[in-house]
Amino acid sequence: MYHGLRAALVLLLVAAWPAGAAMEADPAQLLQRMQQAYRQLNFELTLVDSSIGEPEPKRLTRGHVNGQALTHLLHLNGRPREFVQRDDETSFFDYGPEGYTLRDSRLPGLFTRVQHLPLEHLYQHYDAVIAGRSRVLGRTANLVRLLPRAERCYGYVLWLDQQTGLLLRLDTLDHEATLVAQSMGVALTISEQPAPVLQELQDIRLPPAMPLAEAQPETGAPTWRTGWLPKGFEVRTQNRHRLPLTEQPVDYLMASNGVVDVSVYVAETQVSEPRQQLVRQGATHLVSLVGPGRLEVTVVGDVPADIARRIAESVTANKVAETRE
Repeated sequence: MYHGLRAALVLLLVAAWPAGAAMEADPAQLLQRMQQAYRQLNFELTLVDSSIGEPEPKRLTRGHVNGQALTHLLHLNGRPREFVQRDDETSFFDYGPEGYTLRDSRLPGLFTRVQHLPLEHLYQHYDAVIAGRSRVLGRTANLVRLLPRAERCYGYVLWLDQQTGLLLRLDTLDHEATLVAQSMGVALTISEQPAPVLQELQDIRLPPAMPLAEAQPETGAPTWRTGWLPKGFEVRTQNRHRLPLTEQPVDYLMASNGVVDVSVYVAETQVSEPRQQLVRQGATHLVSLVGPGRLEVTVVGDVPADIARRIAESVTANKVAETRE
C-alpha cells in the first residue's frame, strides 16, 4: 500500500507542473543550483519556523568577507540564541553567554543542512521529483519534492527561487503528505557586498575551536545499543559521557541517514515502574521509556513518533546484533 501511495504521489506531482511551462532543469540540476547559490551569494533571509506552538522567526545571513565564508543564524524571539559559522568552524551561543566552537560542525536545522549535503548521498535515501511552480516572497519558485525510500519517514518539499536558485521555503511532510513543519522565508535581501554583521563577525573573538569529538568526552565504553534503525540510518557517534549539568553518566548514540539525525540516550533511573513519555514539537519527537532494570531510554529526532518509539524499544545489551528494515 505504501509503495502504491508513493507512486501515485509522484504521478500527481509531475502532472501538477503547469502545461505551458517548459521544464528548464531536472531535479538534480535544481538542487545543484540551490547549493551553488548558497555557497556564492551574499544574502540575508528572514525565516519563520512553524510547527506546534508559536511561530519562531530567525534571520540567516550568509556571505564572503576577504575570501572567508561566513554565516550568521539568529533567533529573533525568546531567549537569545545565536550561531556563527566561519568556514568549517561553528560557534554555538545557545544556553548561555559563554558559548563554544566546534570544528567540522554545522549550523542546526535541516534548512541549512540540505545546502551542504552531498547530493549523491541524498539520492541514496530520497527520490527527487519536480513538483511544479508556485510563489513565495512574491517570487516564482521551482518546487522539488524529496520522497523518502524508508517507509513512514518524513519527506520534504523545497521551494527554490527561480531567479537565483536560493532555498526560500522548506516543508516537512509525513507519509500521508500532511504538513508537520515548515520554514518559510518572509524577507530576502541579495547584495553585491556582504551584510555589515558579517564584516563584524570576521574580526570578533570567538571561543577557541575544538574537534567535535571533544565536545562530549568519553568516560567509558557504552554498554547498550539500538537493535533496530530505519532503513538508511547508520550509527555515526557512540560514546559514554556525563551530562553537563547533572554529571549523570549516560550512554549516547547518534544515528543518521545524512539528512536526519536521531539521538539515543540510555541512563540509570530511580523509577521502578514502567513508564512512557511522548513529546512532539513540529517534526521532532522525543520518546522516553523506563523499562526493566531501572533504565531510561530517550530517543529524540526529526522522525515520526512510531519510529522513535520502535528505536527506543529496541535498545538492548551491546551483544545483540543490530537489524534494519
